[in-house]
Amino acid sequence: MSGEPVNDVPVGEILSAVEAAAPLVHHLTNDVTTSETANVTLHWGGLPVMADAPAEAGDMAAGADAVVINTGTASTTDVDAMVDAGRRANETGVPVVLDPVGYGATPHRVESVGRLLDAVAFDIIKGNAGEVRGLAGEEATVRGVESVGESDAGVPDAARALAEETGAVVVASGPTDIVADGEDAYELSVGHERMGSFVGSGCMLASTLGTLSAVVGKGDGAPASTTEGALAACAAYGFAGERAAESDPAGPASYRTAFMDAVAALADEKPAVDAASRIEEV
Repeated sequence: MSGEPVNDVPVGEILSAVEAAAPLVHHLTNDVTTSETANVTLHWGGLPVMADAPAEAGDMAAGADAVVINTGTASTTDVDAMVDAGRRANETGVPVVLDPVGYGATPHRVESVGRLLDAVAFDIIKGNAGEVRGLAGEEATVRGVESVGESDAGVPDAARALAEETGAVVVASGPTDIVADGEDAYELSVGHERMGSFVGSGCMLASTLGTLSAVVGKGDGAPASTTEGALAACAAYGFAGERAAESDPAGPASYRTAFMDAVAALADEKPAVDAASRIEEV
């Protein structure tokens, strides 16, 4: 897809490929959102596993179809296991997604993510605007795990630069999502503001990216490239957010439930949605 205009992102066909493959998605993830990430993986049609013990993390990664690494609550021991899992995944050709939660907030998080980037070749790096700017070497403000005081200006350039430096497809999530692969960057206008009303929505996007990246190049309807898989993942995730808001749930807890139901419904229906009309090259 790199270098070509986006004429079609066949979300329905890609979800069919996920259903057919039922990919095993290994998570080494944020303790706060383990349930949410496991459930969203399952609802998309994947098989979640959370095996972060150092004694087995690498073995599980070697046998998985994708690995998702999230540094939201990572101790030094956790990072050791993440490095082992990432290396084993690289050795066996398993795609790896990095969610560098809170990068830039503390020296420990900066060091931990730096270790991972030095040791592991990531297929996708997904972060908010502040995390992506920081990883690209720009000034960025992260408070706790949230990006604050950032405008959208320059995010595509930062994402493109980070993709070129790391070889990963970079996803910068926000009111609009940016997907960049080092040559091209795309903006997706999809989703709903209520998606930020509950804890875990960003982590769940990383799991969605992992689930769809697991089937890149594998069978009928599968994404032809990691870039296409990332675009489809962001589009499907945003469409679920829009559908969840249609019934106007009373509050954030009921919206979260509606969102999970919307993910499962989209995975079941596999609609032929016009994702390309929501995507613009920037």
